[in-house]
Amino acid sequence: MVKLDKIYTKTGDKGKTRLSTGEPLDKWHPRVAAYGTVDEVNAALGVAALHAEGDMLAALRRVQNDLFDLGADLATPDRGDKLEWTPLRIVKPQVKRLETEIDAMNVNIAPLDSFILPGGSPLAAQLHVARTLCRRAERQIAELSGMEDEVVSPEALAYANRLSDWLFVTGRVANNNGVDDIKWVPGANR
Repeated sequence: MVKLDKIYTKTGDKGKTRLSTGEPLDKWHPRVAAYGTVDEVNAALGVAALHAEGDMLAALRRVQNDLFDLGADLATPDRGDKLEWTPLRIVKPQVKRLETEIDAMNVNIAPLDSFILPGGSPLAAQLHVARTLCRRAERQIAELSGMEDEVVSPEALAYANRLSDWLFVTGRVANNNGVDDIKWVPGANR
């Protein structure tokens, strides 16, 4: 359980933050950038949830919870140190759940015959914003995992990758199962 009794620490005033392990890190470090972008995705989903109800709302809340798990995973690098707690990690069933949901949603959506523009309904538009933020988080997590002396769980990267796909498909669901998608017309304004 998380307990926050003091909201400000003034550590950030000097451009530093601390990982969950207590390790100090520059606020511009790629690890901090990665979990910061994951937080942006979560905030975008909070806005999307304002336009959702029923199963869609439940799914968005479930993903928001997973995004906190992903942030915790990224904020607790596995450096081989013995910790006093078991770090929270993204696990394969979380990735598999996204795949299962993508497959189930796609059954009711016609295949694409064009790229689509982000937009349509307010919910779809906000899901596309979250998708683009998620793609940025995915790039940052991939960059971090490629750095020497940095460790990222493969499930964390896989989750970000699958979530961006999930957000694309949920955007289409929010557009009347793709019926109200706005198709790209190549060269339309030449």
